Amino acid sequence: MTPEPHSLTGTDITPGPPPGCPAHGLGPGGLHRLYGPDSEDLGDLYERLREQHGAVAPVLLHDDVPMWVVLGHAENLQLVRTPSQYTRDSRIWTPLQEGMVKPDHPLMPHIAWQPICSHAEGDEHQRLRAAVTAAMATIDHRSVRRHIGRYTQGLVNDFCGRGRADLVSQFAEHLPMAVMCEILGMSEEYNDRMVHAARDALKGTETAIQSHTYVMDALSRLTTRRRARPEDDFTSHLITHPAGLSDDEVREHLRLVLFAAYEATANLLANALRMVLTEPGFRAQLNGGQMTVPEAIEQSLWDEPPFSTVFGYYAKQDAELGGQRIRKGDGLLFAPAPGNLDPRIRPDLSASMQGNRSHLAFGGGPHECPGQDIGRAIADVGVDALLTRLPDIQLDCAEEELRWRASIASRHLVALPVRFEPKPQQDVDLPPRPMPLPPQRSNWQVGSLSSDPAPATQQRPAAPRPGAVPEPAGTAPGPARPRGVLRRLLRWWRGE
Repeated sequence: MTPEPHSLTGTDITPGPPPGCPAHGLGPGGLHRLYGPDSEDLGDLYERLREQHGAVAPVLLHDDVPMWVVLGHAENLQLVRTPSQYTRDSRIWTPLQEGMVKPDHPLMPHIAWQPICSHAEGDEHQRLRAAVTAAMATIDHRSVRRHIGRYTQGLVNDFCGRGRADLVSQFAEHLPMAVMCEILGMSEEYNDRMVHAARDALKGTETAIQSHTYVMDALSRLTTRRRARPEDDFTSHLITHPAGLSDDEVREHLRLVLFAAYEATANLLANALRMVLTEPGFRAQLNGGQMTVPEAIEQSLWDEPPFSTVFGYYAKQDAELGGQRIRKGDGLLFAPAPGNLDPRIRPDLSASMQGNRSHLAFGGGPHECPGQDIGRAIADVGVDALLTRLPDIQLDCAEEELRWRASIASRHLVALPVRFEPKPQQDVDLPPRPMPLPPQRSNWQVGSLSSDPAPATQQRPAAPRPGAVPEPAGTAPGPARPRGVLRRLLRWWRGE
């Protein structure tokens, strides 16, 4: 997609509005911009582009830089699974080589090549990816789920007594950061400022560079400590891997893992909770036991993937994709959001995708997200524990009042206000206890998939099985559990 005066799709075009003209979101050549007025609802724009161009469409980035956006499910998979034709090394991108992309381009942090596995290929990719994958493999998922539960309990304790909360700023933006700091080995760095800095750095605000520096300083301190004294955490295993990563490579991969996991999981949590609170199908299926929380999370990954698009892939040679002529040096956006809605694989968007994990949310091919199981675990355990603690939770505004902050890369829910009857705090080192619903309960509630009897007392009910949504307390008590079973449950929760 070179900046030549002829069509990017092989047909003649009439000169469009001058650069910077916001009319109808069109730029030179009549191409749609993925920023400005149209960016308020990129979903609608993607569908218009699909109707006009098919599975691959020409668009413009900021400063009217040309790009292709891949809208088809099969075409997105072909893009990420064909490293012989497409690379993530932006140094071959024609607009960058020809000076169209300035150093201060708003998307430069996403576009600029970096010495990380997601931008490398060949032997270098294998060396760096092997270190990241091996470090991921050392993560104790049982211990991680315990950390997720403990941090969830603590976050809910902060607002459960007030009867109101914003699940974006008070829950979804905090839980992933707390868990990732624990996994990386810097739990002491988790605080409100770290959450704000990561959020700000990803938004691209005027203070984004300062916020990015704050996060990188923390990662530099961590790298120095673990280089001197390795421990049993992700960072130490990354440093000690036989691939021999330098300190710069370690820091850059820690940044990649932290930011990607934080952004993706914060969006996933917010999207999943919104669906549970607003969509009757979700509520009914959870209430009736037809869907577990992990299955609800997978449905969310289909309908609202954490990243709308991923920057970027670049053509190593002339190619054909989705009926379009792709030239060597052209840039392409991997686009999970429109790809997941491809009518060729989802003719009925209201149909459940239960049991189907072929969505594009975590990418594919050699650069498929290596930490997707961690993201799923944070969402599964976090949502399950929250609903256990607050079974009467309801949206505290009209659904149409919810607002999103849209960008090319993702779509953030700005706030998710909820209300519920105030609840007492619970011990963060114990599994969440199901709470009784108030006498005048709402017309829906989270149901149970567990057939285990409730304990004789309401002081410490047994936790539901993982993935099932708990039954509200207040039902007739059954026989007490044997004390040995309770002890084993507590030992499991504490990781003993």
